[in-house]
Amino acid sequence: MPTHHRRAFRHAVELTCAVVRERDFRLVARGCVDLSTEGMLVRADLPVLTGEPLLVSFLAPRSSRWIDAEAVVARVVHGRRPGDRGRRLGLAFQGLDREARHALFHALRALPPASARAASSRCHARRTDA
Repeated sequence: MPTHHRRAFRHAVELTCAVVRERDFRLVARGCVDLSTEGMLVRADLPVLTGEPLLVSFLAPRSSRWIDAEAVVARVVHGRRPGDRGRRLGLAFQGLDREARHALFHALRALPPASARAASSRCHARRTDA
């Protein structure tokens, strides 16, 4: 019997963030365009490989709560297809603690959903941990 994973509901945002590559601590992204409790889509400033571990820091929307998380690159959008808006990285949070996830959930509730175009080029990873 197949296992089904629920994807987190994604929200359109424009956030400043700091996404740093773990291996050399280089800043690879500074802007988030959509966000969920499971991950985020960011505008990439440097090339990064799928599967690469990153450190992410951002202020939760409509909140004074900082979220610091480990993440992994789930998908790289190179920005070459019609409709792509430049190079993007789909990041999946790793080990985000329950309190931070709860705070993020409440901060996101009132925000609009991510666009249908973004949904068709889904960039967040499915959550596989329980």
